[in-house]
Amino acid sequence: MNFVTLEKEDFRKFADKCQNKSFYQTPEIAELRESNGWTPYYFGVEENEKLIAASLVVAKPAFLGKSIYYIPGGPLMDFENTKLVNFFFKNLKNFAKSHNGYLLHIEPYYELIERDRDGEPKENGFNHKKAEKNLKNLGFKHLRQSDEPKYSFVLELKGHTQEQLFTDMKRNTRNHIRKAEKMGVKIRELKREELSIFKKITESTSERRHFQDKPLSYYEKMYDLFHDRGEVKFMLAEAKAENNESLTPLSAAMFMTYGDEVIYLFSGSDEKYMKEYNAQYLIQWHMIKFAAENGFKTYNFYGIQGLPDRNSKDYGIYDFKKGFTSIETGRVVELLGAYELPVNQLFYQMHQIIAKIRR
Repeated sequence: MNFVTLEKEDFRKFADKCQNKSFYQTPEIAELRESNGWTPYYFGVEENEKLIAASLVVAKPAFLGKSIYYIPGGPLMDFENTKLVNFFFKNLKNFAKSHNGYLLHIEPYYELIERDRDGEPKENGFNHKKAEKNLKNLGFKHLRQSDEPKYSFVLELKGHTQEQLFTDMKRNTRNHIRKAEKMGVKIRELKREELSIFKKITESTSERRHFQDKPLSYYEKMYDLFHDRGEVKFMLAEAKAENNESLTPLSAAMFMTYGDEVIYLFSGSDEKYMKEYNAQYLIQWHMIKFAAENGFKTYNFYGIQGLPDRNSKDYGIYDFKKGFTSIETGRVVELLGAYELPVNQLFYQMHQIIAKIRR
């Protein structure tokens, strides 16, 4: 096997063919990261002159002039291939160490255990515990928190018509969609110059629900990077105001349409109209239909806070997403999660001590 540096387009060709591909592993995300001070690299592993693994890696000075090396949504490889995993990370660690790195952080887009709609392991389902073992044997430490969700909820579209998908939803979900349609809610895609509308809605929602919103510049940059490739959509739900003269923004959501899946990434709703119009339901149904019509295999509702737990304060998020699925079409996705590997032990230990003191 050979550890090689890749050209951007060679990496893209490999990534596009991968089963576990993620929009986080794209040259566009590399450009986004670069605009925020990160340096991107593309590495791969060749065997018999064939590329068998690849990754976008970004690096940035983070601690006393030393750099963190980060792999969002990757690397793209078979994590159960022990020989391959060992070879890739040994070489990447050596590169990082020789280029001022002290820490390697990864968040693979790679499933760990096959689970059903309720989060229970599926009988005779896959179990990729060997992948987890391979990382730990290399010295990787599993992190409790990550930038991207460890658990998501998805709707499997393949082999299902729109009629079946609608019928399979929970009755309450269908009723909310019908009510929104009866109330005259319309869904349309926002243009770049209208992204301030999207931002206004997400900002008010973040203040209400106590999460940190992205800046408008982020949404604009994502539009610039992905829209002409047909890989991002900003959708708005609106309805006629009482005076019947203008449209009232009710809800908005951002979707990535990359590879085989549509991903529901960010959203917000005007609290005053949520129960009256149920626009947030109609946006989801509009994009589910879009995904089915355009041959996507999966509609990814994205993150849920851990495995389903009725006693959790965030259970309503899971329950909302679950309502669009049936036992056959819905499932909880559990990824490997976030891991970090010390590259320079001295600086890594110093950073851990200082971080502990700060906490």
